[in-house]
Parts: sequence; structure tokens; C-alpha cells
Amino acid sequence: QVQLVESGGGLVQAGGSLRLSCVVSGSIFSCNRMGWYRQAPGKQREFVAFIMYDGSTNYADSVKGRFTISRDTAKNTVYLQMNSLKVEDTDVYYCHGVCGTTNWGQGTQVTVSS
Repeated sequence: QVQLVESGGGLVQAGGSLRLSCVVSGSIFSCNRMGWYRQAPGKQREFVAFIMYDGSTNYADSVKGRFTISRDTAKNTVYLQMNSLKVEDTDVYYCHGVCGTTNWGQGTQVTVSS
């Protein structure tokens, strides 16, 4: 079973940018799909973006045009570049991987201030 470790969260002003990273223990090639989800307290975890083994991507409507998911296979890392951040993007962001089994990272807090 792979482990996913996120980093890159923090506090940023509205309109700013952050880049989240998710390092996959082992090989990222064992993962059919990698993605990001987010969750606010008391709410359901929601889909943000994913990238498939072939490099194809998909995004939630709320982040299209602002967020970009990418990967560096040499570093076994998936990224989420978040631009034009809004207050409503404040959440805990979780890395998700379908790598034989479904795997989740521990989460990283993103806080966008007005």
C-alpha cells in the first residue's frame, strides 16, 4: 500500500497563489489516478481535480481556469497549482490516489483571507 504525503498549504490573501505537493511512496506508476479533494468542517469531502495515468485531467467547475493539476513522475509527486484563490477555497486539501487500493493523505490546511 502506498503512502501519500501532502505539503504546501498555508495562509494566503484572496487573489494569491499556493502550490500543493503530494509525494507518493513507491512508484507513482502504480497509481491509475491521482487527485485532490477538499473538505470543510462539517461538510462532505468534495472533488477538486484528478490526473489519470495517461496524463488526462479533470476539474471541478468551481476551480476550472484557476487550479492546475500536474505530476512529476521522476519525483513521484503530484502538484496542485492554485491561482486566483478565493475565500471560499479555504479547506483542508487531501491527496487521493487509486494505486491498487484507494489511498488518502493526511491533509493540508489552506486558508484564504479577505
